Amino acid sequence: MMFGIAWFVMMWFGLVMIALTAAVVFLLRRSRDATDDSEFPAPEHQNEARQQVLEKVKGMHAAARGLHGRARVKALRKYMDSMSDGLELVSEIRSPTSGSPKGEWVIAPGAKPERRLLYIHGGSWIAGSPKSHRAITDRLSRLAQACVFAIDYRLMPESRYLDGIIDCQQAYRWILDNGPDGKAPAEFVVVAGDSAGGSHTLGLIAWIRDQGLPPPTAAIALSPSTELMLTSLGSRANLKTDAMLGPTVRKLSRVPLPLLWWGTVLGMRVLPTSPIASPLRGKLHGLPPTLIHASESEMLLENAQRYAEKAQAAGSPVEVKTWPDMVHVWHLFTPLLPEAEEAYEHIGAFLSRVEAGST
Repeated sequence: MMFGIAWFVMMWFGLVMIALTAAVVFLLRRSRDATDDSEFPAPEHQNEARQQVLEKVKGMHAAARGLHGRARVKALRKYMDSMSDGLELVSEIRSPTSGSPKGEWVIAPGAKPERRLLYIHGGSWIAGSPKSHRAITDRLSRLAQACVFAIDYRLMPESRYLDGIIDCQQAYRWILDNGPDGKAPAEFVVVAGDSAGGSHTLGLIAWIRDQGLPPPTAAIALSPSTELMLTSLGSRANLKTDAMLGPTVRKLSRVPLPLLWWGTVLGMRVLPTSPIASPLRGKLHGLPPTLIHASESEMLLENAQRYAEKAQAAGSPVEVKTWPDMVHVWHLFTPLLPEAEEAYEHIGAFLSRVEAGST
């Protein structure tokens, strides 16, 4: 029973991200096939696109239906990675040199080798990869004029949750002194991630501070997980409006809290109260300028806002920008949704302010 709960807790974010990625790719392909010459679809087409997303979300659990344990995880990973097949990217995808951290460079035209961005993908720490999140890394490379290194960190259950964190820490040390063309110091470094990767991002910047390493120029967390405690799941404000997380959380809310606690401990092999898994519970002073994006209808919103408020109270320049009625990590919907492009424009403006020293 305990191990069943552990698997369930581990995979609920993963199922969400797989559903989102599938919908993104489906919609991007439709947008390329459309005959409308306008930059963005008309409002009625936007509504149609959102409905298609919801339908895709409802059907994504079928990817691993009837499978259990490792077979289920394998199916989820395969499906999630396949979602980037056929995407038209502006950037060059380049493998790192021998001896480098596992991952890939995403380099848009005009990106400067001394400008670097470390990207940490989402997927509930059990799925996802640099390939599954190329829609985001391609866009970030363009707007930041930076070479993006998407880290392929170790995933559960083959590896410990902590192993993935160690990979991200090592990647940050490495990217300070290594670019896509070999060893060279960085002049501009950003750490970014989404969902579970957003959690790793927020944990990483606190670790960088504690280690006394050169801090990143900025950090970006898209719909991040900031708190792993699974208490009061059934009473959260956005339970009914979050089309992706809501249905699974409703199921989790019916599980006795002691089972949820121990299921999380067994699955993650770390206490949910640890700042390693819940950045909201850590010390938030001395952080670099940090931008958090969240949807007003997603369940992770409240904890993201709590994180920002606690960081601001500690003197750290952390800000939250929200969008109404967006799905979890809607940034993957570029260039179809105007809100996705607005989000990237906001990120670009944030980075410009940081570089100008006005944050």
